[in-house]
Amino acid sequence: MVWKKNDDPPTHHPEPTPAPPRPLATAPAAPAPSSPEPPRRSATGATIGPSIFIKGDLSGEEDLVIEGRVEGKVDLKQNNVTVGKNGRVRADVFGKVVIIEGEVDGNVFAREQAILRQAGAIRGNITAPRVVLEDGSRFKGSIDMEVPKEMGGPARSSEPSRSEPATVSAGAAGVKATA
Repeated sequence: MVWKKNDDPPTHHPEPTPAPPRPLATAPAAPAPSSPEPPRRSATGATIGPSIFIKGDLSGEEDLVIEGRVEGKVDLKQNNVTVGKNGRVRADVFGKVVIIEGEVDGNVFAREQAILRQAGAIRGNITAPRVVLEDGSRFKGSIDMEVPKEMGGPARSSEPSRSEPATVSAGAAGVKATA
């Protein structure tokens, strides 16, 4: 069969016009967080929030951020411990790296490093091979930069001379501790 144009005069049938495209419905944007500062949480860690109060010993196998209050003992020797700006700790704190932004009433034992931030305060002793006291931080106690072997500190091949003081960097404060 061959297509042949019809020779009859065309009858006028208006072509249906397609409806104009409707705008696609868009999903509403996710609401912005109402809190000015989202809670900090490490990828493999836990957070004790500002409204939490714990009385007793804490231990575990993950990094910890403390924004609330803790009384007792914090024992995470293999992990990092951060006492946040809102954190208030009345305990001895054991960790791999211990960062203090809030307040600690107790001793701090860090296997690798202890850091006292500008807004932080420690009333107790610090035992860590590396210690940082930021300018403006508050510290009352002593610093021992020899970590006991039971804390997992690095073994030292030679003992430092007891007659030479070890210097701890503290910005303009110029804090010195004797070894």
